[in-house]
This record gives sequence, C-alpha cells and structure tokens, in this order.
Amino acid sequence: MQQILIVIAPDLQQNLIVVAPDLQQKRCIFAHDLEQNTMFRRDILGKLEAWKQDKWHKPLILRGARQVGKTTVVNEFGSQFDNYLYFNLENTESIKLFEMGIPLDDLVNMLYASLGKTQQDGTTLIFIDEIQNSPKTIALLRYFYEQRPDLYVIAAGSLLENLVDVKVSFPVGRVQYMALHPCSFREFLGAIDKANLLEILSQKAEYTVAFHDQLMHLFNIYAIVGGMPEAVQRYAETKDIIAIEDVYETLVQAYKDDSEKYARGNKLSDVVRFILSYGWAFSGETITLGNFANSGYKSREVGEAFRLLEKAMILELVYPVSSTMMPIIPETKRMPKLIWFDTGLVNYQAGVRKEIIGSTEMVDSWRGHIAEQITAQEILSMEDRVGQHRSFWAKPNNGAEVDFIFMHESKVYPIEVKSGTNSHLRSLQSFMDNSDIDIAVRIWSNPYSVDEVKTPKGKMFRLINLPFYLTGNLHRILDDMIKG
Repeated sequence: MQQILIVIAPDLQQNLIVVAPDLQQKRCIFAHDLEQNTMFRRDILGKLEAWKQDKWHKPLILRGARQVGKTTVVNEFGSQFDNYLYFNLENTESIKLFEMGIPLDDLVNMLYASLGKTQQDGTTLIFIDEIQNSPKTIALLRYFYEQRPDLYVIAAGSLLENLVDVKVSFPVGRVQYMALHPCSFREFLGAIDKANLLEILSQKAEYTVAFHDQLMHLFNIYAIVGGMPEAVQRYAETKDIIAIEDVYETLVQAYKDDSEKYARGNKLSDVVRFILSYGWAFSGETITLGNFANSGYKSREVGEAFRLLEKAMILELVYPVSSTMMPIIPETKRMPKLIWFDTGLVNYQAGVRKEIIGSTEMVDSWRGHIAEQITAQEILSMEDRVGQHRSFWAKPNNGAEVDFIFMHESKVYPIEVKSGTNSHLRSLQSFMDNSDIDIAVRIWSNPYSVDEVKTPKGKMFRLINLPFYLTGNLHRILDDMIKG
C-alpha cells in the first residue's frame, strides 16, 4: 500500500493524516521545514512553471531585494527537474569553476562532477545564486542560451551588492527577467493556513461582504507583519507580532552593511545608510530630494542614493503624471512619492505594530500613509515584470491629486485610498472629467460596493468601493465591471 503523508501545522503542533493506496510514501508539506528550508507556496512558482514549459525559454534572471525568498523559491522549483544543480558564487571555488574558460559542454560535465552527481535522463536546472560576484559568469549566460538551449538556467543575486562601484552588464536579448516581490495578502493567507478565505477571494467580489470583518482583521495583521517571507513564516508559527522584531532588525542592518561593504567609505554609502535609517518615516509621502529629512545632503547626492536603492528593489520613487490616457509618461522633474518595498519593515522602523492590531479602520489609524504604502505593495505584487513602475496623477497648478493610477487593457484607471463619502472625492472626480473611462476605484476599509457618482460637471461614472483585501483582484474585478 502507498502511504501519502500530509503534514499541516497551523500552530506549532503537527497533525498527521494518513491515506492509503499503493506502495511508496509521498509527502505534502504545508508547514515550515527547517531542515529542507521549505516554506509556504509562493505564487511565482506558477510563473516559473510556465517558463519551464516555454520551448523558447532563455536563461532567467530572478530579481528581488535581499531576503525576499529567491533562493527558497528556486530550490523548491528545482524539485520539478530530473537534475538540479545549485551553485552559490559567494563560494570562491564555485567562481573558479565557472571562470575556467573551457568549452560549455565540458563546463556542464564539470558542474555535475563538482557536486558528485551523475546526470540523469530528462530535464536539468542550473541555479547560479549570488551571480553578481562573477561578471564573467554573467557573460556566460549568453552561451547557455546559444549553445545549450536544452538546459534551464536561473541566476539570482543581492542587487544592492552588485550596483555600488561595480559595472555589470547582462547579455542583451539572451536572457529574460522575472521579479520576486514580498508576499502578497493571498500568499499571507496561505501561510497562516486560511485556505477557506483564499477560496472566498477567488469568488465574485460581492461574495466577500459576509466575510468582511474577518478578512479586514487579517489584512490589518498582514499590513503590520509585511510580506518578507521569514517574517510571515515566523508569524504563522507564533501568531506573535513582537516575536518577529529580530527578523526586521536583521534585515535593516543587512541593507546598511551592504552599502558600507561595497561602497568602501564612499559618501554614497553615508547617504544610503541615512535613508535606510530615517527614510522609513516618509513612506507614502511626497518628498524633496535636496536636504531630504533635514539631512543636509544635496539633491544630486540623495538622488544617486535613491536610484541605487531603487535598483536594489528596496524602494521606489513614484512620480506623478498629468495625463489620464495612455501612454503614461512619468514627470520626473516633479516631486515623487516615496514607497518602500515592504510595509512590515516600515512599521517596524516607525515603531507602529501591536498597538493598532485591533483596529479595523486602517486609514484613520495610520494617517493614510501606510494605507497608501500597502496598497502600492499589493498593486506591485500583481506584476512579475522587472522595471514595472507605479504612478500617481496630479493635475498641474490646481492641487488635484489621485493616489495611484492603474493600467488595465490599455486604459488608465484612477485609485483613491481613503475613507469618507463621495463628496470628498473631488480629485477623483476631476480625473474622471478629463478621462474617457466611466469606472474609478476607491480602496478603503469598508465592504465591497459600487456607487453611481456624478461629477460637478455632470459626468456619470461607476465608483468601485474596494476593500483593501481585494486589491490583488483588481484586474479581474475591472474585467467583470467592463463586461457586465
């Protein structure tokens, strides 16, 4: 008889379910396994599986901030291959191996030999981690594409490390990119064993109304914990916000150490460390670069540090646009909005955590800035394309401003993040008067609904009132509205 062992660990205890037909043992693990370094399933695995099925696949560069889960995800993905070869280029021996300068077929044989593995028939995945430590290995990726298209190759690295005083170029047209972001709310629900609520979120938006209080409470917890996989996993195991503080502390210190280690006393390092120490308090705010946070640093110095941190995917400067239609061109001469990559780190650095966990009105509790931060984070989690930027709308010279714009099917939709009545949506109405669409979005803490709204100029439009926890469904909800 085959035994199928399913291990489910909602808290710290394990429950075993044994089912029966046939001879071997299989495991389905929905919990953190420290020895195997497995975690809850990430949505990007589906994208990686599609890449595997693509006959025209190129070597894949997996981009993402430090500790966002790149290595864990690829290790899990590697189990789908007949041969999985993992190399970390923080190991000098591995660097020497890839930089031998021998024919590619011979190198592949050496890769197997170095790990003491015999090549099996079938598919092969080679994962090169921390590839920024060897520019020669980065250049080698083109030859994998040109000479060995039968192999699957993924490269990843800590981007902050390779962008300070190091010129590294990836082979143009010979590689493809995919971005890994912090966990979305859906992934968070999966981690804390709320499969029933995931099912609810997969239904029509109006069906969530009966579960609103429960979903909103969990979203508030998610917005405090954030989406860093280690923090999410720690919370899933302990259900204790305070227990994950050391995770945040270690992460922030690692980002600071990166800048110092690789900038070698350069002034750029000082500015980066300043931003990583004090910039969190400005999350969701429009900022000026010159004298940022009363630092005394010049606009050029601050701008360079921000660009570095953007490339490392730790933050984003979200610039305004004045158009309501495609194409959208950010106006980089105007003041940007600062959005960090993870709200958990923002909350930790701001000292805002457990004391607001019981709140259901996130906008009021967090004065709007964190509400914008988490909305931006959820919007970005829908994308796996590298270099995907968010924007907000600001009409020049009249003060009208909409928190975000959202591209769907070549149309531009406005998003306001707030509570209150329709009479307080003057900026949104101004956008709609200048737009050719008839749908707008308000993200708030109340249940899902749709209002008919008339602007002061007489234009009628539908306002989707979207609770925070449905932000990740926005593409599907807009499709339903347009078709329905």
